[in-house]
Amino acid sequence: MLIPASSTEYLHIPVTAPAGVDLTTASVRIAVVAHRTDPADSEWHNADWVGSEARILVGPTSGLVLAAGDYRVWINLDPPGAESIVRKSGVLSVI
Repeated sequence: MLIPASSTEYLHIPVTAPAGVDLTTASVRIAVVAHRTDPADSEWHNADWVGSEARILVGPTSGLVLAAGDYRVWINLDPPGAESIVRKSGVLSVI
């Protein structure tokens, strides 16, 4: 994904749940980081659901301001049960 640094918009991450599992009731967090390692606890931000996509607002008038550069986007889902799922979901380029 590519967005301008001056833009404030939602970053959407599509999520495919296993058959019969409704993840929209599960808590979801997103991390957008400039390094190549797993996100630190302080780098996770609460996100919300729109249908089957998790989303978070990024940009200069949001709580997640990003300078120009390339970022790794991570998602953390906490579905019912013992699992807490962490996945790298893509790369975001801010220009």
